[in-house]
Amino acid sequence: MAKQKKRGYIFVIFMLFIVYFLLAARPVPRETILVPGWISPLESGSSAALDKNLHVSKQLFPFTLGSRFGYVSSDGEFAINKIINNNIYLGENIWTEFSAEPSSIEINNISGEPLIKIDNIRGYPVLLDNRIFILGSEQNSLSEINATGNILWTYEFGAPLTCIDAAAGLVLTGSLDGMIEILDSGGKRIYYFEPGGSRYSIIYGCAISGNGSRLGIICGIDSQRFLLLERLGNNGGEYRIIYHEFLESGFRRPVRVSFIDEDRRIVFEREGGIGCYNIKSRRSTYIPLDGKITAIDDSGDQSLLFLITSHPHQNNTLIGIKLPQDTSFSFLGTDAQEAVFLRASFKSSDIYLGRTGPMLIAGGGTTLISFNLEDK
Repeated sequence: MAKQKKRGYIFVIFMLFIVYFLLAARPVPRETILVPGWISPLESGSSAALDKNLHVSKQLFPFTLGSRFGYVSSDGEFAINKIINNNIYLGENIWTEFSAEPSSIEINNISGEPLIKIDNIRGYPVLLDNRIFILGSEQNSLSEINATGNILWTYEFGAPLTCIDAAAGLVLTGSLDGMIEILDSGGKRIYYFEPGGSRYSIIYGCAISGNGSRLGIICGIDSQRFLLLERLGNNGGEYRIIYHEFLESGFRRPVRVSFIDEDRRIVFEREGGIGCYNIKSRRSTYIPLDGKITAIDDSGDQSLLFLITSHPHQNNTLIGIKLPQDTSFSFLGTDAQEAVFLRASFKSSDIYLGRTGPMLIAGGGTTLISFNLEDK
């Protein structure tokens, strides 16, 4: 009997060990590192002959850095590399340079060739989702321009616009009076909503997902809130709030909001750090950061997010964040700090950040440099 009892104890201890091993064991994590690629000085590239067919076979990144702007390829060659003389607006495939009060503007392709001339614009160009818009000089009207430079439609708002985004043939706007509105491809309003819930209503940031099914909003003063809205049905024009979060003191300036990781997450600025909402797991993450966020990776691919924070005296930090997986809980305290796997400091008054897949492009001063993301 004593031997049987002893064997029973040994069996129980063994099973407890197995259960502990299965629950507590973790694989050795792979480390993500940045491997330097090419370096392209902007000043040296400006005098070289530019390949006007570069965009045909290679992905191009629009950049502004210091006194120059243009498009650089994934292997560090410049399709355009120009000195900034006026205001500029760079789209994915088109760009324009314009004066403070333009009477006309030219829209150019990424080979630098003029495509459209727009006369008597009475406003400022906005290039989104491969579409050309003119924001009225009082910021309370929006017009779309067609391929011949003519106005397709104009929509008048009740207050000056504070943010705008476009995707899937839709235009999302936020305004000073705390209203968000969605216009369809013909400029007709199909949805409007006033979030409210704060002492002062104002929209500080907005984003629309690639398929137009979700909206991200930062709104209000005292208290400021993050809202995520989701479309009802597949083709309807109605949205409902599926998540909201108070952001404490908040900002009194435009706020960055972006859908990332193929629209599986949305990231947004918040006081003292960055917020990330995972749409599948319905979980919000807060990762505290020092400094002001001055550049952010809009792709968020492979559950990795890169951004640059700026500090006094031209000090900057490139930060890499491993975003929580669908089953992860919200980061708090120490766990949030562990999400940051990379901190690289550099000094520059000008910065740039771009990314596609495993390639990261950073810029400082008058130089662009690429890195490849590798696991080891």
